[in-house]
Amino acid sequence: MKAPAADPAVMLQRVSCDSDVVAARQLARRLADELEFSRPDQALIATAVSELARNIVNYAKEGEIEICTARAGAKTGIKVTARDRGPGLANVELALQDGYSTGNSLGLGLPGTRRIVDEFDICSDPGQGLVVTVIKWR
Repeated sequence: MKAPAADPAVMLQRVSCDSDVVAARQLARRLADELEFSRPDQALIATAVSELARNIVNYAKEGEIEICTARAGAKTGIKVTARDRGPGLANVELALQDGYSTGNSLGLGLPGTRRIVDEFDICSDPGQGLVVTVIKWR
């Protein structure tokens, strides 16, 4: 993924419980509104953030969601980075397959999250954690 320049204003939400998932979602939706994303895109961004934050709570117990404006030439978007120091993924390819779940969840999971954003990057070091970065362009 080509790293676009980001605005210096970075919002950081620590994530360790359900209320933190809601707070991260609200931060993302607020920035999406400020950047004049359409209502449907605001909902997609909030959903992606919810999925990433929920994964932190369910699998790593704690981590953080970083949200900022992304810019690449004339394009403006939202960049979201989810970081944790949990167990990571032994098999990233498997985790990105539709229908794969280690938690018997009905959520979008990583494959669904990847589908609703424009750029998706995942770095996992088993036993050391996971970093997922997504961008949704306006």
